[in-house]
Amino acid sequence: MTTAIWAGRLEGQPDSLFREFNDSLVFDRALVREDIEGSIAWSKAIMRAGVIGADEQVQIAAALNDILLMAIDDPSSIVDAQDEDVHSWVERQLIARVGDLGKKLHTGRSRNDQVATDLRLWTVRQLKARQTELKAAMNALVDLAEREKATAFPGYTHMQRAQPILFAHWCLAYVEMFRRDADRLTDALKRVRSSPLGSGALAGTAYPIDRDALAKDLGLRSASANSLDAVSDRDFVIETIFACSMCAMHLSRFAEDLIFYSTTEASLIELPDAFTSGSSLMPQKKNPDALELFRGKTGRQIGNLVGMLVTMKGLPLAYNKDLQEDKEPLFDTMKQLSMCLRVLPPMVAGIVVNRENALLAAAEGYTNATDLADYLTRLGVPFRDAHHQAGRLVRKAIERDSSLEELPLDIIREQAPRANQDVYTQLTVSATLEKRSVQGGTAPRSVESAIERVRRMLRERAVPAEAGVTEFRQARMDDLDSIVHLVDHWAQHGENLPRSREDIIKAILDFGVAVIDGVVVGCAALWVYTPDLAEIRSLGVHPEYHGRGVGQGLVRHFQQVAGQLHIDRVFVLTRAPEFFEKCAFRRVSINSLPEKVLKDCANCPKNTCCDEIALIHDTTTADNGK
Repeated sequence: MTTAIWAGRLEGQPDSLFREFNDSLVFDRALVREDIEGSIAWSKAIMRAGVIGADEQVQIAAALNDILLMAIDDPSSIVDAQDEDVHSWVERQLIARVGDLGKKLHTGRSRNDQVATDLRLWTVRQLKARQTELKAAMNALVDLAEREKATAFPGYTHMQRAQPILFAHWCLAYVEMFRRDADRLTDALKRVRSSPLGSGALAGTAYPIDRDALAKDLGLRSASANSLDAVSDRDFVIETIFACSMCAMHLSRFAEDLIFYSTTEASLIELPDAFTSGSSLMPQKKNPDALELFRGKTGRQIGNLVGMLVTMKGLPLAYNKDLQEDKEPLFDTMKQLSMCLRVLPPMVAGIVVNRENALLAAAEGYTNATDLADYLTRLGVPFRDAHHQAGRLVRKAIERDSSLEELPLDIIREQAPRANQDVYTQLTVSATLEKRSVQGGTAPRSVESAIERVRRMLRERAVPAEAGVTEFRQARMDDLDSIVHLVDHWAQHGENLPRSREDIIKAILDFGVAVIDGVVVGCAALWVYTPDLAEIRSLGVHPEYHGRGVGQGLVRHFQQVAGQLHIDRVFVLTRAPEFFEKCAFRRVSINSLPEKVLKDCANCPKNTCCDEIALIHDTTTADNGK
């Protein structure tokens, strides 16, 4: 049995039933990546505060990275553990690797600010993932709208046929709902990205921690303003679940529509077999199970929201154990919403619209009665009178078991004296659609315009705005794919040496990244040769982000890192010396860097025909590269 990290005050072992009741590793192990990322950032913070040395920080960070790789490669190492929570597990693993040095890491930190930080980091990552999935859902609906942009379809109010619409117009209605959901997720993300770390248990840490630098290391926007609030705040959890529940509610409405449209009674669409099921008894059945689960899981997410609100409503400041109940509702909400959003695109792609039935349904049920009233109004009949005349004609058509357009003109004139022969051209489905050409209407040209507008909106969401703030931070494991892509891209252009994915995994702690609105747009690594010499290598910026100062920002980031590690000199080998001269580098002979020549240059394929220029930066200079 492991020893509790709070065991000093209490004697003996906790009751086994209490441990089962109290321990949270069974679910908060989902935060292992975030706990390790937060711990690496904290190790830097206490190094800057003078609690540990630079070499000790490097040891701790390397060991923590090994622990993360172990948790990823061998999930049973944490799944089968007996620790109280994920923080205890990480600390035990760290001490097993670096001994007493591992016991220094928690200096000035509490599990209260630690778990609040972990949960915020997890929520940031999950919100970004939901935004990506939501965008894919919107794209799928726009694709369906494009495919069915000429398909007439019955529009409903009160579950009764109301007026003809285009099926594409129906698709775009849900795109608008999902667009608002995406905006809510973005807005929630702004408030999630506040760093509680350094708030201690409730009163703030007693050590001189630079909390703004710490927030930057974590990839968060700023440090929290009040330590009491920081450790006890779960507004971000509630707001996130609310935003997800709203999206789920829209998915539920979407599902209800499609379930009805796919019934034998409506027979307007057919759902793809891959997202339906049969009956164990009735061979003819084709059940819309995926869509019914959309509805069911929406209730589950709304329940999570209500549960969190009830949990929080009576809590005094600051931290209380009740807050352990924040994770499972949040984890569950994200999991269920993610599943629904990922199911939607392939299911939508497989929908078959019964266009012939849809056209008949759009024309039936006197859905053109409003157009008859509008026609009479254009002839000078006051609308209320025209409305009454059209209503009486509907009653007459019902009595004759005919449609409005099948009524003889003399019958029409009995109720609407001003009607002419051209009344019949006003009552076709195509005519009723064409008239509604206002912005946001269902006319074909309005829908065409709407499809293009939505396509443009989705393209713009793919590329962060020019005004996006660039953040520079240490790389994390979830940045791996982006780093590999950047390194491969520039290696193919001959600007960097190639590095395998395995090499980058092992050297992930050497890398830093530039991030704009959650997107990794640049990377570089700091390779330490000796205690006073390091190289900036594998520098690369995504081509779409050139000219925004990303490259210079990465260089200056590593100049600062080198200074914090008390490394006196940083060098580069490059074919673009002017760029680095702007960052306070000066040209030197490659032969003045024997460490580089001996370790790397001898094995370089360009050894005999090197076209790169060596430059060096002294981190001890007053401007420190700024």
